[in-house]
Amino acid sequence: MKNLQNLSDEQITADLLPQKFGPRGMIWTAGLIVICCIGAFAYIKQLREGLIVTNMGDYVSWGIYISNFVFFVAVSLVGSLITAIFRLSGVPWRTPLTRIAEIIAVSNITFAALIIIVDMGRPERLYFLFTHGRLQSPIMWDVIVITTYFFLSLLLLYITLIPDIRMMISLKDKLGKPFSKLYKWMASFWQGTEAQEKIRNKSITILCVTIVPVAFCIHTVTSWLFATTYRPGWDSSNFGAYFVSGAFLVGAGAVVVAMFVYRRVYKLENYITDNHFDKMGKITVMLALLYLYFNVNEFLVPAFKMKEEEKAYLNGLFTGDYSIMFWFAILVGMIIPILVLINKKGRKPLPMFIVCVMIVVGAWFKRYLIVTPTLLHPFLPKYNSPLRFNHYFPSWEEWAITIGSMAGVLLIITLLTRMFPIISIYKTLEDKHAIINKNETTEQYESTLQVS
Repeated sequence: MKNLQNLSDEQITADLLPQKFGPRGMIWTAGLIVICCIGAFAYIKQLREGLIVTNMGDYVSWGIYISNFVFFVAVSLVGSLITAIFRLSGVPWRTPLTRIAEIIAVSNITFAALIIIVDMGRPERLYFLFTHGRLQSPIMWDVIVITTYFFLSLLLLYITLIPDIRMMISLKDKLGKPFSKLYKWMASFWQGTEAQEKIRNKSITILCVTIVPVAFCIHTVTSWLFATTYRPGWDSSNFGAYFVSGAFLVGAGAVVVAMFVYRRVYKLENYITDNHFDKMGKITVMLALLYLYFNVNEFLVPAFKMKEEEKAYLNGLFTGDYSIMFWFAILVGMIIPILVLINKKGRKPLPMFIVCVMIVVGAWFKRYLIVTPTLLHPFLPKYNSPLRFNHYFPSWEEWAITIGSMAGVLLIITLLTRMFPIISIYKTLEDKHAIINKNETTEQYESTLQVS
């Protein structure tokens, strides 16, 4: 951020204002909409014909939908890592990353909630969760924490956006009129007075303090959905920490991927610097080491005991049908990133981007492995079950809905990027003037020392 002092306020504002889509942006957005429409078509077919269109059955009753749900919940945890934890701990270089993290969190938790509805055979009965919910059920705990986290994340994004939105109201001639009414509706009350700023800062602090335990709860409770179900591979007291550590890793990876893309597309080298990638690389390698530890802990103990019930499950992961996917997730999602990121050259923007794409891809396959192999190996033996129940591979409808949901996440991120500054203009200007004031104070102090 040391380059900021060499930029004028007008240049910073012009650089960080949301930009209209060019031809590439229009093609990207249109492509995402088409993929979402294909997913919506597949879901309408599933609604009309029932879950029979999927390849789920009596054993694999969750499948790829719940794998995707766990993945979205994991990525959404990044909002608390970057915004809340960094803010509460006073990390000075967080400004270019917080808005990116907040948008990623909101978009992913939105589709985490929607994919649960997709997994329901009778979504019209969703309201029964609220009218006849039983607090004894871990599923009800998940509904509560997801709903709470969604509104906290949305509120945190909105409150941090208010000064920027007010600034864009005054710059409507430059921005055009597509969103001027929305901006006025969202922030016409903001005058930037000292009292308003004090309330805003206090509100952000309260939200940050609140969102950290809620974020931990959301992934811990999600892990309990599995751990409280008596199945090989899920019968573990390690699952909460295992899920949370993995969520922090994939969330950090997603932010780095977004950092690289925004920096490249919008020419933000003065704001998202190599130093940001280096620091995020150090955090990512620490999280990868932590997650690798919990993976070793998760598999070493049952593999050492090799109880009969878990033998088939573990053999399937290590050397059987799922071994290629398992070792791919371990190597690509953890070990290779660690080996690359411990080297300073590996924490440059391009290597970081490649490594973090690997982390995100590996994380998705890891979530698939958490769900499917376990369901195929119940404790009770299978008798007289159809042959297709012994295997699971998603149908085209499942793939279409899953890929459509991922496109939906990217579409929300794309639209929010078009509507709002991806880096806070208000906070960046504040940081710039803080650097200038600090330098002036230092110069005055040094000159006083020389005189004396």
